[in-house]
Amino acid sequence: MTHPPVPLGTFPTPLEPAPRLAAALGLGPEDLWVKRDDLTGLGGGGNKIRKLEWTVGAALAEGTDTLVTTGAAQSNHARLTAAAAARLGLDAVLVLRGAPGASRSGNLALDGLFGARLAWAGEADQAGLDAAAAEVCARLRAEGRRPALIPFGGSGALGARGYARCGEELRAQLPGLRTAVVALGSGGTMAGLVAALGTGSVLGVDVGALADPAAAVVAFAAPLTSEEVTAQRLRVRRDQVGAGYAALTGPVAEALRLAARTEGIVLDPTYTGRALAGLAAAVREGDVRPGEKTVFVHTGGLPGLFGHPAAVTAAEAGAGAY
Repeated sequence: MTHPPVPLGTFPTPLEPAPRLAAALGLGPEDLWVKRDDLTGLGGGGNKIRKLEWTVGAALAEGTDTLVTTGAAQSNHARLTAAAAARLGLDAVLVLRGAPGASRSGNLALDGLFGARLAWAGEADQAGLDAAAAEVCARLRAEGRRPALIPFGGSGALGARGYARCGEELRAQLPGLRTAVVALGSGGTMAGLVAALGTGSVLGVDVGALADPAAAVVAFAAPLTSEEVTAQRLRVRRDQVGAGYAALTGPVAEALRLAARTEGIVLDPTYTGRALAGLAAAVREGDVRPGEKTVFVHTGGLPGLFGHPAAVTAAEAGAGAY
């Protein structure tokens, strides 16, 4: 049974033209638009709110009093889970990869502001994070609490419904859309867009969060569409991961500068920066072409910029002396 979503965000989000960024990428001035899902409202905004409306809605229907989720230390999803819990009068426990004390900036500062409790899992892989989260849930139940485990990244067939709705918004906002470009992390955002727009209309740029992100997209999208969704049908770029999920690459640093200096839009170094770098590469290679309507889906993540020392250093170095 699918429970109704709980309202958390402000929708529909704006779709804005980006003519100067389009020209810098080699597209026509009317070819490129930005879907501003960084402006979803709650907790600093971002794509995870659309997923949380569904996953938290199901948790509330089951009588939860504590939201538990997992992520990296600078997880946008964890930050917005904490914000959703605060709005709804719930507790939040965030099971994070790493150790306390390495940073207090970026998303971690907001986690604390929203009143979340943190459980550090060390340098665990996803299986280790899942095991740590299961242990946290068991301890909470032993204390008489009613925890709900929200999946990594908020992603799953249920959370992907939020991005199927986003795809429907895009169809209404921009008839004739050819390609929606989006960061591909835990898979749910791309899956929902694929369900609404079709496999050929969504270009996902892998950020290195999963070993096989295409498999996650297939698993999450298949229950939501009658189209056959296979890894071979998906449009996925895996050329922007670089040294890994947490690393800042040269193309990503350039993408951050380009968006900021052409449109005054701030991206983050892990997700949207990689997505724009992937879009730039796709234009160079002819996969995204002038004369076609292209949307860059801005999934938010601004607080993560301030928790990424290399990105902050690169940004500060861009300010010239007068």
